[in-house]
Amino acid sequence: MDVYEELVRLRRQGRKCALATIIQARGSIPSYPSAKILVRDDGTMLGTVGGGCVEAEVWNAAREVLETETPRLLTFNLNQDAAYENGLLCGGQLEVYVEPVLPQPQLVIFGAGHISRSLCQIASLAGFAVTIVDDRESFASRERFPEADQIYAEPYESAIEKLALNDNCYLVIVTRGHRDDMRVLRLVANAPARYIAMVGSRRKVIAIVEELKKEGLPGAVFERLHAPMGLDIGAVTPEEIAVSVVAEMIAVRRRAESKWRELSMSIFFQERFRKLLT
Repeated sequence: MDVYEELVRLRRQGRKCALATIIQARGSIPSYPSAKILVRDDGTMLGTVGGGCVEAEVWNAAREVLETETPRLLTFNLNQDAAYENGLLCGGQLEVYVEPVLPQPQLVIFGAGHISRSLCQIASLAGFAVTIVDDRESFASRERFPEADQIYAEPYESAIEKLALNDNCYLVIVTRGHRDDMRVLRLVANAPARYIAMVGSRRKVIAIVEELKKEGLPGAVFERLHAPMGLDIGAVTPEEIAVSVVAEMIAVRRRAESKWRELSMSIFFQERFRKLLT
């Protein structure tokens, strides 16, 4: 199987992988410049960069790259002693570049109102593949959401069963009312999504979380809930709210959220939310 074909196949399935390439070689090495190895998210490999100690270290680095989503440059100095101990008849130097190959992030918007329209447009521009879910055919339509990759005009319960939710998914709950927001949150609270957000005031968020805790959902489930959703930029209009939410998703995607999340909530709300989750 070709490395590039497998890379494309994995990406289309929404899976991560890491690609390691020999970018520079000097002297005698156990492979050749541009040799590649693909490390899948399950640890299996395709291709080779020469075997032995080099390949083992590249595999370890690839697993780290998959976890951090940050590329690494590895340098190997295969002196005669090291080469002999590892069964490699070589004594050169090589550099291996290990890069993460990530699938396109998937945004699922529950609700097809005004905020959703702006959110779909802006998220598409930011590189997210967008899915719209609403139980109203007149709202969840191609005319209203031309940028959407998928549209489900059906009950939330049946639509969620069709979605392959994983850690590459970003879920935004902006339905037409309090009860539907709680209904969807109940359905996705345990989903392995990277980001779950819900529209509404702090009072509404606390009320919904309290109600779902009474139903038996553990408080720890809500620790990753972004609500009220979006960065606090003073957004008022649907377009401004959409900008704030996409900015928050980008921060999560680029692993920068820890710098601002604590600052985005008032001291009162932080304390109230902590007590609620304990």
